[in-house]
Amino acid sequence: MTAPGRHRIAELPIGRRVAQLRARRGLTQQVFADRIGKSHSWVDKVERGIRSLDRISVVHTVAAVLGVTPEVILGPTTSRPEPTTNTPAAVEHLRAALARYDNPTPDQPSSSAEDLHHRIQYAHSAYQHAHYPQLLRMLPDLLTHTRHFATGPNPVDEHLLTRVYRLTAHLLTKLDEPHLAWLAAGRAISTANHHPRHTAAAAIALTQALRALHRSTLAIQAALTAVPLIDPAATDDPAPGDHALTGTLLIEAALAAATGNDPATAHELTDRAGKLAATMSHRQRRPDDSGTPTTAFGPTAVALARAQVAAALGNPHQAITHHQCATASHGWRELPAEHRAAHLIDITRAYLDIGDHRAAGRAMVAADQIAPAETRTRPIGHTALAAVLRAGPTPADVARLAATVGLIRH
Repeated sequence: MTAPGRHRIAELPIGRRVAQLRARRGLTQQVFADRIGKSHSWVDKVERGIRSLDRISVVHTVAAVLGVTPEVILGPTTSRPEPTTNTPAAVEHLRAALARYDNPTPDQPSSSAEDLHHRIQYAHSAYQHAHYPQLLRMLPDLLTHTRHFATGPNPVDEHLLTRVYRLTAHLLTKLDEPHLAWLAAGRAISTANHHPRHTAAAAIALTQALRALHRSTLAIQAALTAVPLIDPAATDDPAPGDHALTGTLLIEAALAAATGNDPATAHELTDRAGKLAATMSHRQRRPDDSGTPTTAFGPTAVALARAQVAAALGNPHQAITHHQCATASHGWRELPAEHRAAHLIDITRAYLDIGDHRAAGRAMVAADQIAPAETRTRPIGHTALAAVLRAGPTPADVARLAATVGLIRH
């Protein structure tokens, strides 16, 4: 069902649309201007239609502060190209935000818990849809504002900062910055302050960073240390999301065991995850927006993990069998775009290992259609596509993607 007023807002001119959304959030023009890095006069002119809002990067910033998608700002029929981002420079900006420890000054605009909840939820959605350039631009300011709120006199939700650190760690792992991801994940563990579910969710980010650093033993320990905190088997009344958190930790530990060439542990952990997924209802697998840590864990996620484990252990045929079974299931479409596209990139190696470079190319093209940033922003996407190009004759759609990414000339 469409939310009341959604169609009416979509029909308004873009400036009035921004004004209504700003008013709904309880933001004055001055506070809104401060948060998007513009002047009060600029906001006033945009809202009155005197100045156009025609830069897509500014649209994304405005949307992030208002807690909506860029589509809501732009309207249903407007072309929406993804803004370009200098990824190395943006990562350095994020590094600087992680290095800061200053306290807010009295003249700085403060953020409310409600405002930060909206912005963090929007950032989480951006991650799930693999809008990495947009998220990379958002996170430095979001980190600073959330840290100032968390260290302020009256923070309502002490775990907002934990959530932002977790998201930062996940993104940095995607961008092949594992040392910085490890730092952010460690901060997430620390700010979780022994809260079982937030600590467990932060441990997922920490395990992923350690896997990226090729520290398999430490990654397994990080994941399995967190499991008893929220294991549904240890209580008669598990909280919503505990099954998913536990299952995801088991999967992360299994992947670490596989990359560490420990097949017995990898298979034992995926079997445990599979049994847990089989006991879950559809309701337990659905994500929520309440702030409770959740994951996309379920039978399909376990099947994809089995494919990754098989590939890491040198069994490409088995990996492809698991992959084909998982992608044919109903649960495949329910997974976040970033999860599906990342898996398709990972499975290209298995196809290349059996000599099927055309199937590998199709997987890369499909990944790009689902989440372009996975193939165009992530270093692993470039590496996988380059391997496909070297493997044999290049189909036209793969060549077009390679040209777009910059691996070959148009």
